[in-house]
Amino acid sequence: MKNMNLKDKMVSVKTAGLCALLLAGQPAWSGTGKDEVIRHNSVSVMPGAPKVKYSKMIFGQFIEHFDNQVYGGLYDPESKFADEDGFRKDVIEALREIKTPIVRWPGGCFVSTYHWLDGVGKERTPVYDKTWQVEDPNTFGTDEYIKWCRKVGCEPYICTNAGTGTPEEMSDWVEYCNLTVGKYGRMRAANGHPEPYNVKYWSVGNENWGAHELGARTVQEWGPMVRESAKLMRSVTKDAKLFAAATSDKNWTMPLLREAGPYLDYIAIHGYWDPLFHVNNPAPFLKCMMKTDAPEQDIQRTIGILDEAGFGGGKIKIAYDEWNLRNWHHPWHGDLRRGFDLEARRKNDMASTYTMADALFSACFLNACLRHSDVVDIACFAPVVNTRGPIFVHPDGIVRRTTFYVFKMYTNGLEDYMLPVALEAGRLTQGSQSTAVFDVVLTGNADGTRYVYAVVNKDPEKSHALTLDFKSLGVKEPRKLKGTVLSGTSADDYNDIGKERVVPEERSFEVRDAAVVLPPHSLTLLRLEK
Repeated sequence: MKNMNLKDKMVSVKTAGLCALLLAGQPAWSGTGKDEVIRHNSVSVMPGAPKVKYSKMIFGQFIEHFDNQVYGGLYDPESKFADEDGFRKDVIEALREIKTPIVRWPGGCFVSTYHWLDGVGKERTPVYDKTWQVEDPNTFGTDEYIKWCRKVGCEPYICTNAGTGTPEEMSDWVEYCNLTVGKYGRMRAANGHPEPYNVKYWSVGNENWGAHELGARTVQEWGPMVRESAKLMRSVTKDAKLFAAATSDKNWTMPLLREAGPYLDYIAIHGYWDPLFHVNNPAPFLKCMMKTDAPEQDIQRTIGILDEAGFGGGKIKIAYDEWNLRNWHHPWHGDLRRGFDLEARRKNDMASTYTMADALFSACFLNACLRHSDVVDIACFAPVVNTRGPIFVHPDGIVRRTTFYVFKMYTNGLEDYMLPVALEAGRLTQGSQSTAVFDVVLTGNADGTRYVYAVVNKDPEKSHALTLDFKSLGVKEPRKLKGTVLSGTSADDYNDIGKERVVPEERSFEVRDAAVVLPPHSLTLLRLEK
């Protein structure tokens, strides 16, 4: 640490919120040895910083009418696993297993040509989905989605059509879900659902900033569109939680906030860091690890925009309502003269894609949300079933991919409060790029008697020692710690039908000089008690 300028090397608490402070300047390594243990990594609890209760909504999910996510995924009346409503019971049970708090629907790009009235009532008319260029039967609509959410035990979050739709159509949808009077409230009752659904979460649009979106808007058009849509929607449900499609780009989001900020609760940001739109060539493990800092940088840029616009400090919060390491593969999307290669979408379901790289990137993303839990309130992994989801459905059951177990460990294993920590860590390098070898967050319970460290070791081959802070927590240094570990025999391990190679394991860790040695390519939850 000689000759280090800490002011230059540390991210300030004010800027980073509850961010781990990554101290640069440590010796670098490339992760080439197999058995070497390197000891110069430590984590310490930041003195005087308050603990913050984080939102469990950051563990949310997303589903879109794309390929086999809905039909043949969560909804399949012909399946031997289907319940009386046609929903896959094994999918519902798996979503309960990870305590899914919220699910966004029906899109995604799909929603920008979706008209919700086509998907309610006894008579459903199939329509041509201009976004994904297939026919949608409209069998799974609003009523089915709400019923499915109730069975899963999650909050519904509806994304509205701000592409080919209108502000009035959006507010009519809110009426259908939430009122007992008027044309649409009475319509829902006539459709067999007399009690209002009381849907709280509503988004105006999806990626309307992008040329790929049907019904894309200009910067000048978007703010007024959101403002007038929000006014109509709040006229129906005053306490609705309203979102609007945004980006971490100041040029798009500042004009949006100037026009519509007073009407919004969230700005909705999307993030995919391995772009595989046209060529399905997934990045290898180490390259994926070099991307693990990008989500936090994106969050920090977005916080800066909110602060500058006067909506900082949680006045408007951030929802990452679509995120994943790898973008969905759908060649030629947006190239309307060329058309789609529909068969190529099958490549999204290749089991070998979803390795420990996906699991550890996902853990790092969730850690970034936790560190900024005063502003980041909701996140939705995209999607939840099939394509690149944590659950893959096949005729004889489901596969829980590596990312599934990250959610299971976090929703079942973390405590309820975030405690800010400072991390001093060596660097993992690839060419000119580098990242801290560890990513760490610390959670605790309300009365300070239990703590859980969530630690990612990004090194594909080496174990590394991490010195923990027991003293600041008032915990006597133990001889051993119990933990839950998600790893594999290699960084490229994955789960497939009949072959679950990557599952959490309970382990005991020796503590020497306050340090534990953590295995390569792993996510570990370490439990401490007073």
